[in-house]
Amino acid sequence: MTGATDPEKAFHQAGWAGLRARLFHLYFLLRRPMTLGVRGLVYDRASNTVFLIRHTYVPGWQLPGGGVETGETLLEALARELAEEGNIALTAPPMLKSMHFNRRSSRRDHVGLYLIEAFSQTAPKLSDHEIAEAAFFPLDRLPEDTTPATRRRIAEIFGGEQASVYW
Repeated sequence: MTGATDPEKAFHQAGWAGLRARLFHLYFLLRRPMTLGVRGLVYDRASNTVFLIRHTYVPGWQLPGGGVETGETLLEALARELAEEGNIALTAPPMLKSMHFNRRSSRRDHVGLYLIEAFSQTAPKLSDHEIAEAAFFPLDRLPEDTTPATRRRIAEIFGGEQASVYW
């Protein structure tokens, strides 16, 4: 990328948030040599919107999701994360769309991306210690500070782009 700015750079963690993220990954390195996560692309076909969250500790809007805990399946982790981050409950099985190596996070992190079209939201998600904001956005009007990885996943699902092996 000679002379061009890296669009991911604006979303890198610095200061306390960056230190916290590095300590978090160090903990998982010691606890689990490889990490596995899930993200859910929650799509409301009727309104042509997707559900995005903004964390309190990292910049940008992104898809809800998180780590798969020991003894937990990908689907159990996805259901738990959707409930925690968006008050969203699955009403039918989601579709696994792709698997990605998240090399920007660490050299051992992998993420499964699911498309969720059958769901209910029990209540709007209010801000808390982890989630600053959460909302549905039209596909053609995503927030300006939507992370590049989130934009890529949406383009792969709805724009027909080839799914990258990298997050």
